[in-house]
Amino acid sequence: MSRGAYELWIEDSDHLNALAAAGHIVGVTRFSLERLSDGQLAAVLAHELGHHVRGHAWSSLLGQWYAVPGRLVWAVVRKLIRLVTVTGHGRMGFWAAVLLLVAGAAVLLVALEYWFVTLTLVAAPYLLAAVTRRAEVRADHHAAAAGFGPMLAEVLHMMQAADRERGSVTASALSGCGKTAAMGTRTPARGRRQGLLGKLLSSHPDYHTRLHHLAPYLKQR
Repeated sequence: MSRGAYELWIEDSDHLNALAAAGHIVGVTRFSLERLSDGQLAAVLAHELGHHVRGHAWSSLLGQWYAVPGRLVWAVVRKLIRLVTVTGHGRMGFWAAVLLLVAGAAVLLVALEYWFVTLTLVAAPYLLAAVTRRAEVRADHHAAAAGFGPMLAEVLHMMQAADRERGSVTASALSGCGKTAAMGTRTPARGRRQGLLGKLLSSHPDYHTRLHHLAPYLKQR
């Protein structure tokens, strides 16, 4: 890795966070610079560099672009459902609902006719989330193999404690793939969904999983 190959961005934020973005960009928050020790900060940056070295930043960016059609389709479906619900209570609610139902039936027929496209659109968000979760674990391994395993574990414990203090299982922390990848656990879009669906759509593994994968490096001390 040559010197000057990456550009460091500093975000004026009060959250513990770092990111890797396409274009050889590594970002870190002002809070992280001020509160983390030198070793912990080095571990965070090593994690983000791991995303770049393994090509996660560009692959995640491409994945985000490919997932756009699926997101648009789901957005249209949700708006149609809301529209049917709202217009059902108006003067012309019945006929408006019928018209929308007919349009929905037409869309359904097209979806069944081209089921392979529909299946791809439905599965894309889950596949993308699974890939990004795997990328997080690989970036953790990259930092740990470079000798930063214990310090990285310390940062993960700090983020886990911060989440508990906020009374939430979501926090801003270690990711590093995609358009912007941050170093912590991220929830699915539109809120903090819980349960199996939330886990499948999460772009980051939970802290317990990440610490479990780091355990072999901690035993080597």
